[in-house]
Amino acid sequence: MILSPFEWTIAKRYMLPGKGERFIALVAGISLVAVALGVAALVIVMSVMNGFRAELFDKIVNLNGHAIIQAYGSRLDDWQNVLENVRKTPGVTRASPLIEQPLLASFNGRVEAILVRGNTAEDLARLQDKVKAGTLAALKPGGDTVAIGKQLAQNLGAQVGDVITIINPQGRSTPFGTVPRQIAYTVSAIFEIGIYDYDNAYVVMPMQDAQTLLLTGDSISMIEVTTNDPDNVGAILAPLERQLAGRAVVNSWKTINASLFEALAVERVAMFVVLSIIVLVAVFNILSSLIMLVRAKTRDIAILRTMGATRRSLLKVFVTAGFCIGAMGTFVGLLLGFVFLYFRQPIVRLVEIVTGQNLWDPSIRFLTELPSRSDPVEIVTICIMALVFSFLATLYPAYRAASTDPVQVLRYE
Repeated sequence: MILSPFEWTIAKRYMLPGKGERFIALVAGISLVAVALGVAALVIVMSVMNGFRAELFDKIVNLNGHAIIQAYGSRLDDWQNVLENVRKTPGVTRASPLIEQPLLASFNGRVEAILVRGNTAEDLARLQDKVKAGTLAALKPGGDTVAIGKQLAQNLGAQVGDVITIINPQGRSTPFGTVPRQIAYTVSAIFEIGIYDYDNAYVVMPMQDAQTLLLTGDSISMIEVTTNDPDNVGAILAPLERQLAGRAVVNSWKTINASLFEALAVERVAMFVVLSIIVLVAVFNILSSLIMLVRAKTRDIAILRTMGATRRSLLKVFVTAGFCIGAMGTFVGLLLGFVFLYFRQPIVRLVEIVTGQNLWDPSIRFLTELPSRSDPVEIVTICIMALVFSFLATLYPAYRAASTDPVQVLRYE
């Protein structure tokens, strides 16, 4: 829709009402702010939801891979051959033996439930960028050293260099019953994955040390698998699932975290719909301000018609006036949204200080910090939606203005 210089001049004049029309200007300003806030809310919420899902997925996959092959009875004796078959499976990019077992840890009278994790040297090296204190260099087979999560270290009151005791209830059999197995380990490193449940429970050690602690010999309990297509992991591992039937079960990241990711997907759609309604309500302000403008300018419109202005010209003038308010509101909303996302963590801390409430409790939110990841497609969709709503809101007032009969309006002038 191209405007002539005459139409553009009239549109600019109507976007800035005169002194006697300050109330109309106020309503138009409120409309702009409302659209901006609606767009900003959509950008912020959708980016945070995307960031939450992406961060959660990345951290879970980096630690557990795309799938876990779990042995029945927690013992996979012929695991070397199984591991070789897994690595030869088309679509599998990496496979590693893994041991996990829930146990207890004590230090200075404090006892915490833990999840002992035995990893290969290659997998231990992947934790290097997560280390917050100490070093992973000391994690060598037979060294009686471990790395523990940051939250677990705080709960136990342990630091790098301290000696913690790991208790395995399945210990030695004696005439007086089973004596739990207790082994002392030196904390060589403290890491932070970024997921509260992991940082609160994981104790990582070389796989050979985990086998010794758990008295499992050379067997392992599971194999961690990474594929080249996380969304198609079920189809990639289907042949393995048939081969291992009766010996092990294959659980993909979708299965293990199904309830969590489904809840996130539902919440994401619900939030988009609710916040879209806010934008829709905001554009109704544009509708009301244009209706008031048309009523206030009825005489001017009639005069323009008598001077040769066509219905089409008037239609374009009022559509442009209203659409510009929506476009400016959309731009300001995008700017506000990105500024908020950039300073999101300081803003969260400021609100916590002002209100005295913990807005981001890692034990509830899983992640230690408020995440954000903007999807360009979603951002464009939000902008198009706001602009379309704004355009539709201008049609009725513009039609009323274009339908003005100058004869009826100027009859008694």
